[in-house]
Amino acid sequence: MDLDDKHEFARDGELPAKAQTLWHGRFTGGPSESLLAYTVSLPYDQRMWRDDIAGSKAHVRGLARVGLLSDDERNDVLDALDAVGVEMETATFAFAPSDEDIHTAIERRVTELAGPAGGKLHTARSRNDQVATDLRLWCKRELRDVAARLVEMQQALLEQAIEAGDAYLPGYTHLQRAQPVLLAHHLLAHGWALGRDVSRLLDTIDRLDVSPLGAGALAGSSLPIDPVGNAADLGFAKAFENSLDAVSDRDFVAEAVFDLAMVGLHLSRIGEEWVLWTSAEFGFARLDDGYATGSSMLPQKKNPDIAELARGKSGRLIGNLTGLLTTLKGLPMAYNRDLQEDKEPLFDSVEQVTLAVAALTGMIATATFDTDRMEEAADEETMAATDLAEYLVRNGMPFRDAHAVVGAHVQECLAGKGSLAELVAADPLLGADGAALVRPGVGVKMRSSRGAAGPDARGEQVDAYRAMLVDEAEAIQLVTTTT
Repeated sequence: MDLDDKHEFARDGELPAKAQTLWHGRFTGGPSESLLAYTVSLPYDQRMWRDDIAGSKAHVRGLARVGLLSDDERNDVLDALDAVGVEMETATFAFAPSDEDIHTAIERRVTELAGPAGGKLHTARSRNDQVATDLRLWCKRELRDVAARLVEMQQALLEQAIEAGDAYLPGYTHLQRAQPVLLAHHLLAHGWALGRDVSRLLDTIDRLDVSPLGAGALAGSSLPIDPVGNAADLGFAKAFENSLDAVSDRDFVAEAVFDLAMVGLHLSRIGEEWVLWTSAEFGFARLDDGYATGSSMLPQKKNPDIAELARGKSGRLIGNLTGLLTTLKGLPMAYNRDLQEDKEPLFDSVEQVTLAVAALTGMIATATFDTDRMEEAADEETMAATDLAEYLVRNGMPFRDAHAVVGAHVQECLAGKGSLAELVAADPLLGADGAALVRPGVGVKMRSSRGAAGPDARGEQVDAYRAMLVDEAEAIQLVTTTT
């Protein structure tokens, strides 16, 4: 929607005929065009229309329960809200110049459709508790969706891990080759990190599952409203306990944006690895054509743009978080217009993470691996150094001494005094048994402790990982949403 088209005002600054704000009674004139252009939130808060209609329906039913609306009035307003929902869904809703936000727009249209009964829609309700309710409903639905998409990504990692079998590659510290690990183990490491993301999102949903509806502008109402009944009607776990806190709390938004920034960091780490793995220098993985791009100038190029954007957009997600926290840090009780700034970083973070997870899931699921290249890199002789030291430990030598013995042989090898296998075989402390540990494919099999990177520990890990996916799916299904 074009802001210039949306706010066309008369030359004297008055609102056009029949265009009134929700607060026009206090003022002798209409708001200026520049005020509305600066304060408008409709271009981005439109996405909450489903939640606003759901909250309004619950509010109307609650007003009828306590006798503030007759049955006929209730039905008229509910029918009007249904009609607005259809208009929104079919993109036939006509916005007016006076529509500051989605809440104003819906109430205006309901009043047009329902007549005098529509004028009672805002009874015992402020935009403060209305917006807070809508945003919590939106977060429940959207964070649940992000969590479900992350489970799909975890599943894609599991499927590739199973397909990888006994293939192995170098494990890295400081981006230097360290010890061989199963490819399956490496892939599942990312899956476990995503599992923590799912857990955080579900915890955030659990904490935000509180209805603010009925808190009013800040102090509740003198009318006999039913916040507890409204909370149950909307599927919230409970209603607020303190009206000031209910309308000013944006902890849940900050939590959500942090959760999403953390997802972004994990996706960035995946992206960084895949940029490396698909390079000619590493050559560990190949991207499917559907998940790579080409060059406008260089015909030979196949670029990992998804992985690069996942890495790059993590900065945007971190920026959303730091900006939001800075906005929240100095606000007094209760509602302040600064809180309008909570939505754009939240909406953007959800959108960017949703797009990234979908693209990376497809990239991972369709990729192929050059396991010969991986194993060749992992079979470098010096990768057996820790296994040689642990062999000496098993024969009674203190680890620090064993570390020095093997380190000396590595130094000799690098100085060209022989292969590591030859030097180890000639050492009476290591001999033929030690030399056998240097052979290709042996080192990865030595990783046998709980959660380790070798085949003996893999089965237990895969079972635990599968159980985590089941638990996550069940927990996601338990999240109730109204739209």
